[in-house]
Amino acid sequence: MSKADFKNKTPVRVRWMECDAQEIVYNGAYLGYLEIGQAEYYRNLGFAIYILPKSGYFDLAVVKTTLEFKAPARVDEIIELYVRISNIGNTSLTLNLEIYPEGGDRLLTSIEAVYVGYDAATESSKRVPDDIRRLVTHFEETGQVLPLDQFPELAKATNYGQE
Repeated sequence: MSKADFKNKTPVRVRWMECDAQEIVYNGAYLGYLEIGQAEYYRNLGFAIYILPKSGYFDLAVVKTTLEFKAPARVDEIIELYVRISNIGNTSLTLNLEIYPEGGDRLLTSIEAVYVGYDAATESSKRVPDDIRRLVTHFEETGQVLPLDQFPELAKATNYGQE
């Protein structure tokens, strides 16, 4: 993909604890970057993905991740996490994350993660809510974030525990 295909970007400084003795980010740290990228993507849309399961509205479980390492990231570098949702199925979302050095065009790492809507009570898959589907689709097509008040069920779930 091209950086232009992404509407969401988050800068992150590489910390020493994410690196090996050669001061290169070790493979396990990239899943942490995936979590940061995912959280910031949804935060940009107006809600915290981690609040939704508490309300019973929606939860996600990662079922597959594919990482491709192209070039190393090093301690104390600023890297940019480019995130997009490339597909929404009935019960699944495919999230793509590409990592670049700050201001650079050299792809360091790409990650594809497939998440499935999850119902913890029944331990089964759950349909992606229409509100999330519409909000994400609009953002990916236009780059514009719609106000949450257009999505009353999602807005209520987002404010869970704050009422």
